[in-house]
Amino acid sequence: MKKNKYLLLFSSIGVFLLLVYAAASENFFKEWQAIQAEAKSSEGPIDVRLRQIINPSLKTTDRCVSCHVGMAPGETVVSHLRVAAPHKPVVHSPIEMGCTTCHAGQGLATERLDAHGDVDFWPEPMLPAKYAYASCGRCHTPLEVPNTKRLEAAKNTFERLDCYACHRLDGRGGTIRPGGKTGMEGPDLSHTGIKGFNKEWYEGHLAKKQADTSGLWENAFAEIGEGDRALLDQFLGLQMGAPTLIAAKAEYNSVGCAGCHIVGNFGGDTGVDLSQVGEKDPNRLSYINVPGSKTFPNWIAQHFRLPVSTVAGSQMPALGLSGDQIDLLTMYILSLKRRSLPDIWLPKDRVKAMRFGAREFTTDGETIYTAVCSGCHGAGGNGMRYPGLPPYPSITNRDFLELASDEFVFQTIKQGRPGRPMLPWGVRQNGFSDEEIRSVVTYIRALGGIDAVPDEKPARWAGGDGKLGSRLFAANCAGCHGAMGGGGEGPALSNKNLLASATDTFLYETISKGRRGTVMKGFTEPSPVRKSLTGYEIESIVTYLRSMNAK
Repeated sequence: MKKNKYLLLFSSIGVFLLLVYAAASENFFKEWQAIQAEAKSSEGPIDVRLRQIINPSLKTTDRCVSCHVGMAPGETVVSHLRVAAPHKPVVHSPIEMGCTTCHAGQGLATERLDAHGDVDFWPEPMLPAKYAYASCGRCHTPLEVPNTKRLEAAKNTFERLDCYACHRLDGRGGTIRPGGKTGMEGPDLSHTGIKGFNKEWYEGHLAKKQADTSGLWENAFAEIGEGDRALLDQFLGLQMGAPTLIAAKAEYNSVGCAGCHIVGNFGGDTGVDLSQVGEKDPNRLSYINVPGSKTFPNWIAQHFRLPVSTVAGSQMPALGLSGDQIDLLTMYILSLKRRSLPDIWLPKDRVKAMRFGAREFTTDGETIYTAVCSGCHGAGGNGMRYPGLPPYPSITNRDFLELASDEFVFQTIKQGRPGRPMLPWGVRQNGFSDEEIRSVVTYIRALGGIDAVPDEKPARWAGGDGKLGSRLFAANCAGCHGAMGGGGEGPALSNKNLLASATDTFLYETISKGRRGTVMKGFTEPSPVRKSLTGYEIESIVTYLRSMNAK
């Protein structure tokens, strides 16, 4: 009996001490309390209390400012602690937007580990600092972003023409000119892509230069060519205070991802829809072949390095990307998420994309090609070959470009190749207009540097024997092009779209001369492994191919 009394006494004391410790920890020893105790305002010590930012319309409640007290509204805090420093100037005020809107994480948490989630499999982690700009994709849809080459050209034009001398952009600019003169102070251009800008700025600058008598405009501004003005206009239209996100989107538009994947209202349908892939739950992914931390950004980066080993059965080939490219593409994937917003918060770029179908990339021929075509045909149009997949043909091969008319290339892009990866980009929902396709044809011509050789013959002139052609096809062509012309190592020749747009001259000359740089050798030249064909025999093969179009 006495033992039970002692046991009850000691257990009661233990519970009491535990409650005292818990109460003390909760009210006196929290990390945020220690931070606030060291922070001071201009009037002395600050109140040590739980702080938070609430935005009812965005449905956010963030207690991050309990530690990051220098970012709390209504107080000017001075502290030697970095965590308590004020936020650097950004597009949206943290006092209004809160913290998790941009940085993610768990806003209601008051413990650092819970708020940041820097552990494996955490479902709501804070974005790593180098990917912080990815959060802009929650609300924004960057429009008319070119490929990396054109973006760099636009950026270099802004710098080459010394626009930084008078204007600030993302913290740079407004520099002092030689001789200690500042020249003049132009407006900050960091957010012209969101706020807009005067499209007649050049005419205005010229007028000011002509009217100026001080000499400042004469020394600071010179006439600008039409090409450079177009690049500057494009560059200004992209400024949204998130330069790395724009660079990431440009990288996506440079490696051919849109040829297989949909983002928003555009893209191919052979790969998964990426429109909201940034919202994936890290717990639903396999990390068996992912070294390092079990986090979503790390999984994305590894998937770009080795797609098949990361996702079993993936049809995505390894693209041989550099580390910098993978970092940019990882940021872009993380940006692909959509927050539900009241209309009053919807930014103009997102409204244009959602309700008016605005493109998320520029529609010049080069950007369309790099965004859609380069993944299969290569950045230089020389074709691609990935392990386990049929080869993708070169479209800048001299033998091809000399025979293929602009109309043939146009129809190929527009109608596609049914049964093959080549989609009908001109006749599908949200596809390309005829004008856009012709701009791609022009770019391909420029890429190859070859004009088509004029064909004086009618489109259909071959008059061979179809039965003879069938036997010759089986003996000479079926090994690469398939028994019924369905394709194999070589492209499908029974494709109706190909046969409808290809002339007899195109088919005849291709069989006769072959394609340099490929396994397709010309059949008019003798070979140790096959006999040469006469002109009539080649005509007969063409006639047989034509009969396939009637089946």
